Amino acid sequence: MTAVALEVVHLGKTFGGLRAVDDVSFAVPNGSLTALIGPNGAGKTTVFNLITNFFRPDTGEARLYGRSLARVVPERIATLGLVRTFQSARIFPGMTTIENALVGAHMNLSAGPLAQMLWLASARREERALVARAEALLELVGLAAHRDAAASELPMGAQKLLEVVRALMARPRLLLLDEPAAGLNDSETAELAALLRAVRSNDITVTIVEHNMSLVMGVADQVVVLDAGKVLASGTAAQMQSDPGVIEAYIGKEAELS
Repeated sequence: MTAVALEVVHLGKTFGGLRAVDDVSFAVPNGSLTALIGPNGAGKTTVFNLITNFFRPDTGEARLYGRSLARVVPERIATLGLVRTFQSARIFPGMTTIENALVGAHMNLSAGPLAQMLWLASARREERALVARAEALLELVGLAAHRDAAASELPMGAQKLLEVVRALMARPRLLLLDEPAAGLNDSETAELAALLRAVRSNDITVTIVEHNMSLVMGVADQVVVLDAGKVLASGTAAQMQSDPGVIEAYIGKEAELS
């Protein structure tokens, strides 16, 4: 039986009388890539915010490998292995591309402050290993040539890819990516797809909110469709691609997901 990495159980949230998320439940199998799709305003990002407690749910809860995340502060959730990105790229100004990537590793440093301050052998070894990992990830997403460039000067699409790299440097067990392909051109989207496949093959579970259906259909093992704050349907990408209810809700009666 496949273990469940993330279990979302009857999540609900109301803002000013608007039911933004209404009794949403789904499970993300360990080692899988799950996509949340749906029209604008369907509640996808709000679900991410409820899972990570940026918003407190009115009802329900999320469970990470069986552990309830209710009342766990967002900062603590990251240390439990659940790391997320946001719709807008968040780059640290005044830092290079590789420095931005290395920030993601700060939670997992084993060398203590004294070893780092005195630049002991243990700290040097750890630093070399982290730099090598960051360089490998930057190479995978086509940013190696910008290693020492100011991250704030990168195009928006490249900044989005860098944010994914930084999240991976935290060595998450479960990675939540909010519209990672937004602002990416075709070649950058292809690099993102390659990165997502590589991540999944290394036993990191991924859940994405995404509007790029070509990307979703190419990488997702499971698709959960939200509409008006509720789960409309869920299944494989192929099943959702041919579901009449999904097609009607997402892009209109006469269109098809492609």
